[in-house]
Amino acid sequence: MNGLIEKDQELLLFLNGLGSTTFDPFWLLVTGKWFWIPFYVILLYLVYKSVPLRKLIFVLIFIAIGITISDQLASVFKHGVERLRPCQETAVLAKMRFVICGGKYGFYSAHASSAFFLFSFLSILIGKHYKYLSAILLVWALIVSYSRIYVGVHYPGDVLFGAGVGFLLGGFMANLAKKVLARK
Repeated sequence: MNGLIEKDQELLLFLNGLGSTTFDPFWLLVTGKWFWIPFYVILLYLVYKSVPLRKLIFVLIFIAIGITISDQLASVFKHGVERLRPCQETAVLAKMRFVICGGKYGFYSAHASSAFFLFSFLSILIGKHYKYLSAILLVWALIVSYSRIYVGVHYPGDVLFGAGVGFLLGGFMANLAKKVLARK
């Protein structure tokens, strides 16, 4: 296990070290929640155009439940595992570029989990209606996930695990939503 942790720290230092103060403001914007509101509005519009109006509320409820589960599950893991964020770990912090810091614990990334939840959920539910939607969502989820490493609040393993949880949760919720929508 120590070998895996060391590799995770090495990868963090490499990826975090690729940054520069020139790009810090951009990545701080990307990692922020408010920056993506226009993107979310576009996604909402695409869902609205793809799902009959009487079923739209159910899709929105599934999205809200999925994001809530994703976020709360990450919080449970953070307090259960208690892995310090890189910016809280003095041995790592001394070697990395410090941009910002979050709470005390970082395993796993709720940002990555939520982004990959939306990627998976919307790709399955409405992806067939829009040729490049899945690719765009994947690139977006990867950018959001990388931003967490860039600013130094998560190890790559935190992000990878969060992405996996979000992806699986999105797939589960999308298939459940399809069954519910087929009945309505």
